[in-house]
This record gives sequence, C-alpha cells and structure tokens, in this order.
Amino acid sequence: MEVTPMSQRIAIVTGASRGLGAAIAEELACRGWHVVAVARTTGGLEEVDDRVKAARQPGAGELTLAPMDITNDDAMAHLCRAVYDRWGHADLWVHTAIHAAPLAPANFLDVKDWDKSIATNVRATGVLIPMMEPLLRGSDRATALFLDDPHGGEMYYGAYGATKAAQIALAQSWQAEAAKVGPRVLIETPAPMATATRARFHPGEDRSPLADVRAEAARLVALI
Repeated sequence: MEVTPMSQRIAIVTGASRGLGAAIAEELACRGWHVVAVARTTGGLEEVDDRVKAARQPGAGELTLAPMDITNDDAMAHLCRAVYDRWGHADLWVHTAIHAAPLAPANFLDVKDWDKSIATNVRATGVLIPMMEPLLRGSDRATALFLDDPHGGEMYYGAYGATKAAQIALAQSWQAEAAKVGPRVLIETPAPMATATRARFHPGEDRSPLADVRAEAARLVALI
C-alpha cells in the first residue's frame, strides 16, 4: 500500500466543537493531519478552525468542517461516503461526542434526557462503528480512539454512567474482535479536566488541580 504523506493523514473527530474533542482536533491539525471535524455546533467548529489558522504552525494540516448530528444516520453515512470518495480511507477516528445528562437520582430521570443519552452515547456508537470500520480498513495504520469516563453505578450518574458504560462495552467488543485484523482500537481514560461538562457535574469544584485540556489532548494524540 502506498504510504500517505503526513500532510494527508486523515482523521475524523466526532464531537469536535468543544472540550477535549476540539482540543484533539486542533492538536492533530497542528501536527499535520487533515481533520474532518464533526459536531452539531457550526460556530464551535469555526472557532476550532480559526484557532488552527491563527497558530500558523509550519507543516500544519487543515480542517474540513462537518456540522451535523451524529444521531442522524443518513448524514453520517453521507459523510463517510464523502470521505471515501475524496481520500479513499481514514487513518484515525476519535469519538468524543457525548450527551452528558444532568446528574439526578435514578427515580427522577428525565425521559427526554434518558432517550437522548441512549441515542447519542449508545445507538450512535453502534451505528458509527460499522460505518467507520471500512474507512479505517483502507489504511495500514488505522486507529479508533474512544474515551472512557467510568461512572456507571455511581449515585446520580444514572443516565450518563449507564450509557457511557454501554458505549465503552461496545468499543471493548470491537477492540477484542479487531485485535488481530485491525483497526487498532484504543480506549483511554482522560485525566479529570477543567471542561464545561465537568463544571456542570461538579459545580463549585476547585478547578486548579484539574488537568489542562490541551495538555491532555497532546498526551492522547501522542498515543496514536
């Protein structure tokens, strides 16, 4: 297989408009990747693109902005087809998109939040893996990266903890199945970071000991 130049290594980052997903997209682009940045928030994606361009680092890659909802099967299928038609493969998929439902006792779960948690955290992951796998098989160094946040079974984390645990269980199955044939599936647990999501879960927390999002993004990208 012809080796793709670093400037044309293709990454798809789902959930790229804010938090760790945005930081990973920026880090990859600054290291020369072409990043397909996927998120619902167009403004957030444009801000990521602006920051990459403002950095003006030699050899930096580019971003293709894809404002869409990962729970929209048709939109995601169209995106994967577009990536295939343009590049023929993807070298990396980083899945950071998540619905972080507000903390609440299990007997007070909001049905809309519960449904959205299942749709975003579980169902979309199950739909995306079969879509992304053929793209990743087109690269001889392909990697899929999932980010764990283990809160399953903890008090008040019912919707988030249960659906995040289900997402990671699915990723673990794929990891085991792909161990010999690829792609490489990584499951990492980021350090606690000063993100907006964590602030909603832990209001009033002293944020000074928390990890810097950009530093954590750099650490995770170095594992790829």
